[in-house]
Amino acid sequence: MSLAEKLEQDMKESLKNKEESRLSTIRLLRSQIKNREIDKKAALTDEEIIEAIQKEIKQRREIIPDMERASRQDLIKQVNEEIAILEGYLPAQLSPQELKQIVDEVVKEVGASSPRDMGKVMGALMSRVKGKADGKMVSELVKACLQVPASPKPGS
Repeated sequence: MSLAEKLEQDMKESLKNKEESRLSTIRLLRSQIKNREIDKKAALTDEEIIEAIQKEIKQRREIIPDMERASRQDLIKQVNEEIAILEGYLPAQLSPQELKQIVDEVVKEVGASSPRDMGKVMGALMSRVKGKADGKMVSELVKACLQVPASPKPGS
């Protein structure tokens, strides 16, 4: 079953079970997917749907600090529920250990040795972990892996 079919099935189920929060979140996501399909003039692949889901999650996470400053606990709770619903449609996320192992493999494969090689590493790495790991976390791991220990300055 494709991800689009699963979303449709879950939407119908939410409608029957009167799960308002889940229903509105799925409807909003399906609307975003439909808009992307109109722009693309073709149906989205599961990978493209995952990208749309990740974008929706990222947008929600970015607005939480504003809600905290406004002391809107009700909205924070609602947004966190939406994030949890959306995350249920993402593939299983890699553990930090699994991700570190993949980063190390890719660094060796591309022969990266300094922070200047980060672009090469990220390009090869993101195709492997797309949808399975947060890009920010991947970037931080690659930076840490490529850091060259500072050598002592002469005369110190």
